[in-house]
Amino acid sequence: MTQLNQSRLSFSGPSHPVNAYLSRPADGGRHPGLVLIHEIWGLNAQIESVADRFANEGYVVAAPDLMGSDPLLAPVFATENITAVKGFMTKLQPGRMRDQAYQQGELAKLPEGERAVVGKFFAVAFGGALPYARFVEELSSTHAYLAAQPFVDPAKVGSLGFCFGGGMSAKLACLGKTQACVVFYGQNPDPIALVEKMNCPFLGNYGGEDAGLNASLDQLVGAMVKYKKDFEMKIYPGAPHAFFNETNPATYREASAKEAWGRSLAFLDRCLK
Repeated sequence: MTQLNQSRLSFSGPSHPVNAYLSRPADGGRHPGLVLIHEIWGLNAQIESVADRFANEGYVVAAPDLMGSDPLLAPVFATENITAVKGFMTKLQPGRMRDQAYQQGELAKLPEGERAVVGKFFAVAFGGALPYARFVEELSSTHAYLAAQPFVDPAKVGSLGFCFGGGMSAKLACLGKTQACVVFYGQNPDPIALVEKMNCPFLGNYGGEDAGLNASLDQLVGAMVKYKKDFEMKIYPGAPHAFFNETNPATYREASAKEAWGRSLAFLDRCLK
């Protein structure tokens, strides 16, 4: 295993400093860079472990904490709140996760204090209140930070994200600055015509049982074909949303996760090495 340099850092963002976890080979060499983007839960130990895995493969990985860096969002995304929200979501029927009426009905059954915490989180995280445009700027700042480091090849910086972070990885690629884009079960760029602005290869990993998200994949494929992009997609049969996250026993699928890891690493090596 490669010896790593691991650190926590902060750099300037459009409205406040952006905190991040940095993991890189400790060999003194120059390596390709990777912007690693977390799930909706924010930067946590699982994402940091993924950063270390890529660093062991020869990448300099910066994983920004988009929620935790924001003074207004950080209290909503505090660890104890995330624990309460995850506990609530484990009780929801898998096929009805996106059913708003059903969610509200189940939410009403919670004790008042827990209901307030979970309800506020849902309203902020899934109710259209997140500052996506600013997040893209902060990811662009992360890309710029990596490209400016003497141990990073500035012409070889890509992005990879999961769920919320998958959608953000695609949004970052639409700025036309990255050299590779990997998406794990993330939302399409909106509007889909933004795909035209991508100037890098794109790899999408999707769970076959993630019906709600997958319903719009035909639009993504159509846009990639229309704008003649370097595009790969893999749908993993039997895998649900979040199948890569080994800390969630309800959704983790070991075989699919291993295959997606190998496919993503080979893709990044092709594009950035």
